[in-house]
Amino acid sequence: IEVDVSSRGWDYGVERAALRGAEVIVPVIRFTEAGRRGDGKLVVRAAAKRRIPVIFAGAEMVEAGGLMSYGTNLVDEVRRGADLLARVLKGEKPANLPVDQAARFELVVNLKTAKAIGITIPQSIMLRADRVIE
Repeated sequence: IEVDVSSRGWDYGVERAALRGAEVIVPVIRFTEAGRRGDGKLVVRAAAKRRIPVIFAGAEMVEAGGLMSYGTNLVDEVRRGADLLARVLKGEKPANLPVDQAARFELVVNLKTAKAIGITIPQSIMLRADRVIE
């Protein structure tokens, strides 16, 4: 279920998704909106009112109350990008640089949020988690 929240906000979006039967929220933020860091906290707050779990691509929003995340580590991404930029600044041609992709993904689970919304995280997920927030 896709809901556009750009003009009406996350409370509206989460409510519309819930009315349409959504069982989980996976926020997708456009690149042009990525600087609005408060959006993650807003969607977590809106979803918590309705006891709907929120899954993110980045761990920082799990720390803010999201249920879980699975994605690359932002610090690693920036570090790899900086390394490539340094190579270009030292004279290497961008066309000669290798294609770069994330080598490591991390799974972060927030047990406090799971308990608050009445979800039991399966042991198989807990064993795979890189980090658990209690």
